[in-house]
Amino acid sequence: MKFSLFLQIERYDETKSQSELFDEMTELVRIAEEGGIETAWIGEHHAMEFTIAPNPFINLSYLAAKTSKIRLGTGNVIAPFWHPIRLAGEAGMTDIASQGRLDLGIARGAYNFEYERLMPGLDAMSAGARMRELVPAVQNLFRGDYEHKGEFWSFPMTTPQPRPIQQPHPPMWIAARDPNSHDFAVRNGCNVQVTSLASGDAEVASLMDRFQTACAANPEVPRPKIMMLMHTFVGENEAELDDAAQDLSKFYCYFSKCFKNEKPMHQGFVESLTAEDIASFPNYAPELMRKNLVIGQPQDVIQRLKAYESLGFDQYSFWIDSHMSFERKKKSLELFIKEVMPAFNG
Repeated sequence: MKFSLFLQIERYDETKSQSELFDEMTELVRIAEEGGIETAWIGEHHAMEFTIAPNPFINLSYLAAKTSKIRLGTGNVIAPFWHPIRLAGEAGMTDIASQGRLDLGIARGAYNFEYERLMPGLDAMSAGARMRELVPAVQNLFRGDYEHKGEFWSFPMTTPQPRPIQQPHPPMWIAARDPNSHDFAVRNGCNVQVTSLASGDAEVASLMDRFQTACAANPEVPRPKIMMLMHTFVGENEAELDDAAQDLSKFYCYFSKCFKNEKPMHQGFVESLTAEDIASFPNYAPELMRKNLVIGQPQDVIQRLKAYESLGFDQYSFWIDSHMSFERKKKSLELFIKEVMPAFNG
């Protein structure tokens, strides 16, 4: 099982500037590369300090100049916000900038806050329909001289420029949760990204079952890869683990409020959560974070990840956004690289 790092710029107040946080993101990716982590993933989000990533191709092109080996992935671009020609062209340029290190992850998106602002009236179902049209269109564009007449986009014969170094195109990944999304990804020759969020190992197993069912239903397609994304923290003692659980509990409370668009935004900041807000999410209580996320000392984390490897996951992505300070994120990542990853060298 390979390892990757999933990160964005997260900001809850004005204690640090966005420039400082950008530099910290860069340092974490450099640490990941030096430690042998295979890929760094950066997503797309709009108009929220909680996740600052309006165009992951910009971040990845910058990181391409600061690194030499680590693969650089969009985790993910939001399908309905992209025209197929533009997406194929920007992916091609980023693949050139990274000397063939791009992985292209695509999702339907999730935040109603973003839907309301970029495409009013869009919902998850129609966003999913746009993704299912976009993916094969982009694949055909990468091959060149492609004409498209669809429900959402139509254009005459086009070959996007520039063309990617990786041929026929960079590896493509689909963020999948429901069985239909798994089937779509496998049927179209795409790798699969899944996350159990904070639902625990029963959901991890269920997601793998959905993937395996999709593979069985498409026997003519070579088995793609599957990645598990999960919040991870490696600590040296119980006090560090308890602090991590507290912080991740707060993260998921903020995540839920942003996801459901239930808190007002002021200057891009989601309104600070009250004690009552936090208490309204018993499913994100710190003790459940300890159980449902990968939080532990190195041997505990190794044991947990060995179980995921045995389920068949090809890649495990260390989700580092966490409401924690940079120093604590950095220490946790370095412990993961030093103490956990060597157990998977084989």
